Amino acid sequence: MNSNLRAKTLELHRINQGKVAIKSKVEVRTQEDLSMVYTPGVAEPCREISKNPGLVWEYTARGKMIAVVTDGSAVLGLGNIGPEAALPVMEGKCVLFKVYGGVDAFPLCLATQEVTKVVEVVKLISPTIGGVNLEDISAPRCFEIEKRLKEETDIPIFHDDQHGTAIVVAAGLINALKLVGKSVEDVKVTINGAGAAGTAVAKFLSGLGVGEIIVCDRKGAIYQGRKENMDCYKEELALFTNREGVKTLQDALKGSDVFIGLSVGGVLTAEMVKTMAKDPIIFALANPEPEIYPEEARQGGAYVVATGRSDFPNQINNLLAFPGVLKGALEVRARDINMAMKIAAAQAIASLVEEDELDVGYIIPSALDRRVAPSVAAAVAGAAIESGVARIRKDPSDVAAAVKRDTGQS
Repeated sequence: MNSNLRAKTLELHRINQGKVAIKSKVEVRTQEDLSMVYTPGVAEPCREISKNPGLVWEYTARGKMIAVVTDGSAVLGLGNIGPEAALPVMEGKCVLFKVYGGVDAFPLCLATQEVTKVVEVVKLISPTIGGVNLEDISAPRCFEIEKRLKEETDIPIFHDDQHGTAIVVAAGLINALKLVGKSVEDVKVTINGAGAAGTAVAKFLSGLGVGEIIVCDRKGAIYQGRKENMDCYKEELALFTNREGVKTLQDALKGSDVFIGLSVGGVLTAEMVKTMAKDPIIFALANPEPEIYPEEARQGGAYVVATGRSDFPNQINNLLAFPGVLKGALEVRARDINMAMKIAAAQAIASLVEEDELDVGYIIPSALDRRVAPSVAAAVAGAAIESGVARIRKDPSDVAAAVKRDTGQS
């Protein structure tokens, strides 16, 4: 970051003392206002909820509110910096939920990195919120935390580092494959990076029907029987990936149609791209330095290139996913965010690029495109209803309208 932008960023945070605040939905100007907002009138909704706990969704903000939860163990590229230092990131996430999804979100930065304690805290606050966005929790602990919360609560749990990434990668890939005339079922995909994002992308693409997937980490390709640097999550990946049992990234890339980098900068070269199949697709998503820069990738024959950076075309940005996904889940009071909902989100994002607009430099909408969240929310809500995890039914068009209303677009 250049010195001028750094100074402006610090000043923005300092003069505002952060980026989020609580704003009342109702005015308190008269004695009657006071008696309804608080005692004695507030006892009436309390009585109704006591008799029928489901009315909490009608009489309180629960159905409009989520928590953004972290333990500060894997914050951006900064690493394990703790809960206090993670707070600016979580505040920023809350701002994006509100501005783009109309979702009220509050940051919850926990002073523990014990899985059981994180799970217990979230379970204890769950009667207050309609959903949870897990954020910047290191792997493999993030997998266990998400798994347990999905099993032990009845609200949607969404780990954006995993599933937001997977949704947006899939959206971009759907459109990139159209450009090269290949089908999902027939392509070979190599993923470099077996952390939270890489693992989730592999599972998501498998759910989409991708023909062949190989996942690599710093020790090489993951395969059944590998002993070094393995855990139960990599063992699970090995069950449905790398059928040929290749050992290295270089060997995995040979004949691959797609490379997805969720690792570190500089690991891919033009010479390696040349070993891939005709018209290869490169998603080099490491930040700030991608696995390969677009110009070098094209020198190696890449047909479509995407990165995680805003200064190159085709930015894979989770902002395209998480506001709409959580808003859609909240609007139908979903108990879960399942694969059907995530696939619907990816397809909704991809569909916003019209056939006559689709180009090697435009495979995915801009992160700032205000059409995205309403479209995603509607698709997610519809999939929640169809898959049986919604508590209430709503027309998807009404869900899209709710996003526009709650974000000031209508």
